[in-house]
Order: sequence, then C-alpha cells, then structure tokens
Amino acid sequence: MSIARPREEIFEYLADVANHAEFTDHFLVDWHLLREDSYGEGAGARYRVKRGNRFDFGDFTLAEVDPPYRILERGRSGKFNRVRTVGVWTLQDGPAGTTRVDYSFETQPVMLSDHLIDLLGRGKRARKQAKSLRRLQAILEENRDRGRRMTIAGS
Repeated sequence: MSIARPREEIFEYLADVANHAEFTDHFLVDWHLLREDSYGEGAGARYRVKRGNRFDFGDFTLAEVDPPYRILERGRSGKFNRVRTVGVWTLQDGPAGTTRVDYSFETQPVMLSDHLIDLLGRGKRARKQAKSLRRLQAILEENRDRGRRMTIAGS
C-alpha cells in the first residue's frame, strides 16, 4: 500500500502501539497496553479477536524497532497462548513523496488443532488486515475513519 505521507511520520505513528487499535478495531477489540510507555521497543498490547471463540485473545510486543524502516512484532495467541505470531512492518520511500507500507503476519501453530484453525481463518485474516491498511491510509492521509486510541486502562 502506498501512503502519501513521509516515511518518518508513518513510522512514528506505527511505533506507538496505542495507535494500532485505531485502525484495527473492526476485528481486534478490547485493547490493553502491556506497559505504561506505549512507544518503541518493548511496548506491547493485548487484544481480543472478534470471532466468538473461547481462545480469542492475543498479544504482541515490538521486538525490533529500526527507525524509520522496519518494526518487528512478536506475540502469542490461541488456546493457552501457544501459537506464536510474528508481524513485520516495512516502510520504503515511494515516488512523489509517498511511502510504501507493507505488513506481513505469520503464525507458528504448535498443535494440529491450532494449525487447522489457522488454515481456516487465514483468508479472513488477510482480508481484515488489508482493510486495516486502507484504514491506516485514510487516517494518515485524510484524518478520517479513525477509531479509538488505546489507553493504559484499555479502550
């Protein structure tokens, strides 16, 4: 996705995990910060996935922050938090002052049941993440389609 904002501005927005609830609240809800400081390496959040499952909680922490190019998120989700997750934000300069923003998300299921649940939900998750990128673009370019920003006590 291409966003008409400087790479540094987009990076600053994404490096503050309190902002993530704002563009993902259509499928991730009940956000809570994992520490008081929501910015930079070590900052993290816990959330609930809207899917009606008993094991619908997940979390992530910013494990590597390489300004203004890359942010690596590590987390867990699923039953007993046994499914490891990795998310990577990559920002590159684009033409005419735009920034190319890419997000990749991987899961590492442990049990066969976790793997089957992951396979069944992969397409739906990809569509919801694509919508998140469109909402991110609308927020940063036009200041519209904003959700609620997360606070220390939750959103």
